[in-house]
Amino acid sequence: MNDEDDLSDYPLSRQTDLRRVVDKLRKINAALMRRVERSMDQQATSFSLFQTAINQEAQIRRRTEELNFALTKLAQTNLELSEARDEAERANVFKTRFFTSVGHDLLQPLHAARLTLSELTEAQSDADQKKLAQNISTALVSIEELLTSILDISKLEAGVFVPNVQHVSLGAIFEQLANSLEPVTRRKGLRFRWRPTELAVSSDPLMLRRILQNLLANAAHYTDSGGVLLAARARGSEVVIEVWDTGPGIPLQEQHHIFEEFQRGTASERAGAAGFGLGLAIVRRMVDALGHQLVLRSIEGHGSRFSVLAPSTSAPETAKVRRNSTNDVTSFFGAKQAIIVDDDLTVLGAMQTLLLRWGVDVRPARDLEDVDDILADPTFRPAIILADHHLDDGVFGFDVVQRVRSRLTADIPAVLITADQTESAAEAAQKLNCELLLKPVRPGELRALMKHLIG
Repeated sequence: MNDEDDLSDYPLSRQTDLRRVVDKLRKINAALMRRVERSMDQQATSFSLFQTAINQEAQIRRRTEELNFALTKLAQTNLELSEARDEAERANVFKTRFFTSVGHDLLQPLHAARLTLSELTEAQSDADQKKLAQNISTALVSIEELLTSILDISKLEAGVFVPNVQHVSLGAIFEQLANSLEPVTRRKGLRFRWRPTELAVSSDPLMLRRILQNLLANAAHYTDSGGVLLAARARGSEVVIEVWDTGPGIPLQEQHHIFEEFQRGTASERAGAAGFGLGLAIVRRMVDALGHQLVLRSIEGHGSRFSVLAPSTSAPETAKVRRNSTNDVTSFFGAKQAIIVDDDLTVLGAMQTLLLRWGVDVRPARDLEDVDDILADPTFRPAIILADHHLDDGVFGFDVVQRVRSRLTADIPAVLITADQTESAAEAAQKLNCELLLKPVRPGELRALMKHLIG
């Protein structure tokens, strides 16, 4: 039954009114249905968003747990790394302290051996015996260089080498280095030339001397013919210290690596050199510590030039250094008196024998009591004091120097002999205006220094 059948019983006017009402109700119903549908759509969307939010919350919770686990693991790893670093630092400090404390004991036997061997060599007249003594000397030099390199690297790594920058006259350093190198170059048939200089630089005297010593030793070792040159020249506000050689040269591709530890280059391999390639590594580290500049220029097959650039300073007026030949040692030291102090009887005996051969009137002492007994002789007035820096019972070489100078009321020249390369030893020597000589002492170096101080 349709709407028309339902309305047929009503009058026509009534039917028209009812149809109008029905149409309106239909429109209202359609509008309500559309609104209901929109509301249901919104509810569905809200539910979907709710479900999405729940899923995202679960994902965030999982990610947060994973992140917290990762952070906890990272914190544990950092703690383990920190503990490992602290352990490594403690081990490094222990290693450094060990090498620093035993350095004197390691080099002391070498010091005694070098002195004794020098006296033995001079006493030999037979060529075969001299050659045998020279072979022993070469072996001792190799041991000395290795031990010294190990000690230097250890101290440089731990920062124990703190530069004591001061005014350094190059003339005295060149003199000492020349006396040490001349016998080596002479045995190899090389020409060694060095130019006396009055230039001075701002540097650490011990570290600078070690740098040049390593450069000269390398030059002499790898040069088979020709010669080696040590020179210095002023350039603006700097002094350029140069070590030249006519050796095999260094290939360009190796020049950036030879300053690294355990790098010896093809020239070293061709020469069959022993050692660990630490010499130039020590040079580089010391130059960096001093704030100097190191420059290498080398042509393969023609030789090399190592240059150290240091700030220039004005050199004070100093007396000219007398240079005497080895043959007039006895006449030069004749009638000169000296006091030597060392708690090691072997070293004391070797030093006494060596100085006696040089014509020195020497008095040995082991401690301050022996020094007092020696000074009680009114006829004895030493021209120089040679004292070991570390003596028994907490006594130092500067205590000996002060005692002798105080008793004789004179500023007697003195040399502190030590294996201690720390700043404290250098400061102690500088404070008392003493020279510092590192063990193991080379007799030629000691002789040159004594000539300089006594002359």
